[in-house]
Amino acid sequence: MKVFLQSIVAQLLLNPYLFTRGYQALPAKKSWRIPYALFFIIELFLFFTGYFFHKDLPDEVFTSIMYICNSWYVASLYITIALLCLELIRLSQRFWKWFPKRVVENMGKIKLGLFFLIPFSVCLLMIEGYRRVAYPIVKHVHITIPKEVPRRDSLRVVMMSDLHIGEVIGKKLVQRYVALSNEQKPDMVVLVGDIMDYESRFAEKMHTEEDLQQLQAPLGTYVVYGNHEYRANRHAKYKWLKKTGATLLIDSVAMPDSTFYLIGRDDYINKERKTLRSLIKDLDQTKPSIVLDHQPWAFAETAMNKVDLGLHGHTHNGQLWPYPLLLKAVYEKAYGYHKKGDSHFYVSSGIGIAGPPYRVGTVSELVVLHIRFEKP
Repeated sequence: MKVFLQSIVAQLLLNPYLFTRGYQALPAKKSWRIPYALFFIIELFLFFTGYFFHKDLPDEVFTSIMYICNSWYVASLYITIALLCLELIRLSQRFWKWFPKRVVENMGKIKLGLFFLIPFSVCLLMIEGYRRVAYPIVKHVHITIPKEVPRRDSLRVVMMSDLHIGEVIGKKLVQRYVALSNEQKPDMVVLVGDIMDYESRFAEKMHTEEDLQQLQAPLGTYVVYGNHEYRANRHAKYKWLKKTGATLLIDSVAMPDSTFYLIGRDDYINKERKTLRSLIKDLDQTKPSIVLDHQPWAFAETAMNKVDLGLHGHTHNGQLWPYPLLLKAVYEKAYGYHKKGDSHFYVSSGIGIAGPPYRVGTVSELVVLHIRFEKP
């Protein structure tokens, strides 16, 4: 089950290390060590129950297991980072013997104190990480396109990507997204892929399409596919997206008000998707063009075809530190504003999340694009 891919790292790599170090820090008493061992046994049992029986478990049970295991994945990641830092300090003591005598004499008590202090600190970090998911920020981005547009000198666009409606992102959060979007009074709303998570049944049961129908924008709401739309229940997801009332652009072009083009690309995962050149070949190049493309791989193609603005999501900006550092080595631009040639780009960190409902070192964001058209 793909939702467990992240937490399996904790099970196979981090748990043995954490168990060993914690066991060493505890007093050699059964009253301490038995409950400690039981914690890891129960967590491991829950993980493999969810992993092997996810198709048979009721949704409520499976979702609870996923929350627990994914939360432990986040906690174990940061506890491990803290312990590795302590390992470096301990290693330096072997070479330089710089610990005060009082510290050396009370090392057992210090280890026990750290046994409680580190998890407590990680809990506070996760509370803040959960708050960042529950309350997205509004990110304002100002872009000037050097094209004169009759009857329009500006455009306000709300961009949301990576909603991942499913086991974690439920009806209340979607309603919060819609309210936040409507507060911005946009001319147009664009949903740039990964609207659903893995299964379609969660959005269908919650009827979140009714909430997305409440998005207010005079020029309408437009949606493109992300890679998650190609995962389980692809055809059901297509039918559900049509129910939202939004215009679904799959390798197609729309003119919201006849003054600019909106180009919706199929997701990069579809190797047979149309080329950008084939989509724009018959367009009036004097009019502004905006391309919606979930994964940020096509910067060169967009710039070469002189599209004015590319909007992307997918990366989540890593979601959990230190993954943002890794993404910088993978993508030309993993997050934020970018310019290549005469083309502008914005890669959103997404408003939702995939997997653990936490963000550390990143934000959930609703992007408001203030686009200004000016005479060259």
